[in-house]
Amino acid sequence: MQLIKSNTSIDFLSKKRRTVALAISAILIVVSLISLATRGLEFGIDFTGGILLEVGYEQAADLDAIRNSLAGAGFDDAQVQRFGADTDVMVRLPPQEGMEPAEIRQILRETLGIDGEKADLRRVESVSPQVGEELTEDGGLAMIFAMLMIFAYVMFRFQWKFAAGAVAALVHDVIVTLGFFSLFGFPFDLTVVAAVLAVVGYSLNDTVVAFDRIRENFFKLRGLSAEESMNISINEMLARTIITGLTTLLVLAALLLLGGESIAPFSIALIVGIIVGTYSSIYTASATALLLGVNQQDLLEPVKDPSLVDDLP
Repeated sequence: MQLIKSNTSIDFLSKKRRTVALAISAILIVVSLISLATRGLEFGIDFTGGILLEVGYEQAADLDAIRNSLAGAGFDDAQVQRFGADTDVMVRLPPQEGMEPAEIRQILRETLGIDGEKADLRRVESVSPQVGEELTEDGGLAMIFAMLMIFAYVMFRFQWKFAAGAVAALVHDVIVTLGFFSLFGFPFDLTVVAAVLAVVGYSLNDTVVAFDRIRENFFKLRGLSAEESMNISINEMLARTIITGLTTLLVLAALLLLGGESIAPFSIALIVGIIVGTYSSIYTASATALLLGVNQQDLLEPVKDPSLVDDLP
């Protein structure tokens, strides 16, 4: 019994703490959904189509002058912003009807002074509106398909109550991560979609490892309630969860600081997702399974009644 007490040093799943955690999750989800419904996501050209240019100037760029030059060339809807240093500028242009991409790029090169010695073109991307629409649809279908396959996998490996808890945690992680991008206006492109899917895999791995320990303790600690067994299991996995999360966050922090602006949204999505995913693996997944009444009997295979089986000759 002393061993059990030492393992339950933190009471994660007490009714009070579960209620507080679920309330926090509900607030985060509601805020995220409201932001997604009202502000939406700052889609990159991967989804909207258009042209993106990264231009480097010898001296600090005058954004107002660049906007006026683009407006004079007929690009009133161009978005101009700094990209890292004061000398680096990013220009986003939505799809232009009646103009070919090559023609647009040539006008932009002349307007921005890229053909001379004043500026250096560092990157250019061009995506048609049709391709952007297809990428948006494919990204959404990939997310839905991943959730369905995860539910089927966890239900096959454990039990449907655990599967519901795992999917609830993953939906929580995805909505909060997307809400974070919507609330703070970070650009959302295909790299962020890849990061969100990576967060789904990371969070699922953390949840499955915890559920494996819970299943073991359900059989080892038969005299305890489901809440106590799950609490012991989470405490036993706590050191592994913290070490894995911190080492991953250290790498992502270095990637965010040193990887450049183009990879920043990817790093931010992973950082937010791992923090939220670690929290949801401890609280959302296990708390949902407890709310559904999971217990040791759910993991036991049914025993056949010998009286109902005919005697073999």
